[in-house]
Amino acid sequence: MAKRDLPAGLMSQLFQNTGSSSFTDFVGAYAPELLPRRDEVLATPIGDQVPHATTIVAATFAGGVVMAGDRRATSGNIISQRDVEKVFRTDDYSCMGIAGTASTGLEMARLYRVELEHYEKLEGRTMSVRGKANRLATMIRGNLAMAMQGLVVVPLFAAYDPDRDEGRIFSYDVAGGPYERERFDAIGSGSIFARGALKKLYREGASADDITMALIQALYDAADDDSATGGPDVTRKIFPIVSVIDADGFRRLTDEQVSEYVSQMLDARLIAPDGPIAPLR
Repeated sequence: MAKRDLPAGLMSQLFQNTGSSSFTDFVGAYAPELLPRRDEVLATPIGDQVPHATTIVAATFAGGVVMAGDRRATSGNIISQRDVEKVFRTDDYSCMGIAGTASTGLEMARLYRVELEHYEKLEGRTMSVRGKANRLATMIRGNLAMAMQGLVVVPLFAAYDPDRDEGRIFSYDVAGGPYERERFDAIGSGSIFARGALKKLYREGASADDITMALIQALYDAADDDSATGGPDVTRKIFPIVSVIDADGFRRLTDEQVSEYVSQMLDARLIAPDGPIAPLR
């Protein structure tokens, strides 16, 4: 008898006693066809033919963490979308940004959010920050076969840790290895330029406001040197996505709030096109 032909009583028991706090494992056992296929091997790599998300940056401040992402998606040398969203709330105290294959990243972000909600409902508590980072690593590892065909997605994960009263940042390799980063990090095609900007702009103990401005500056520097990273589009009113996480939880800044940071940054760049200069010590 197929699982879906079970009597109502047994069906109810099946859903109440899944045997695992992992939503992905539960769906894989009950209805695996509903999960994205990770074992398919493509005839030819198509990585350059699908839209790719580009640059994500994150940095800690005193009591939390800020994550920001540009809005451009590219297919090869073509801009496929100018206002794609790449930073997502995953629960009340965490978020993730995606770089790489946009469709796979969006799918992973949605499934990961449900994964954390499912765990919280079954266990009656939230997962630890390290547990959240490791659970995301498992999902990335499950995409390895597709990544080898060019459909790579590598997220950046950020969370507020109530036990430490601080923000934490985790990056990953294509095989799912989680690496905790101190102070700041960046992923995507413009990451090398964004990370370089943050090296000169980051200050220990800075406020959320100062860190947000530093990330806006870093994304602008990335867009200045990386064609796949989109800078703020003032005419179309398309601005970076900025999310702040602290003891009060996750909050995404509105476009109006981000536009104020962008306006300050652009006004300063009219005088100093290369941005602020770090003082020599």
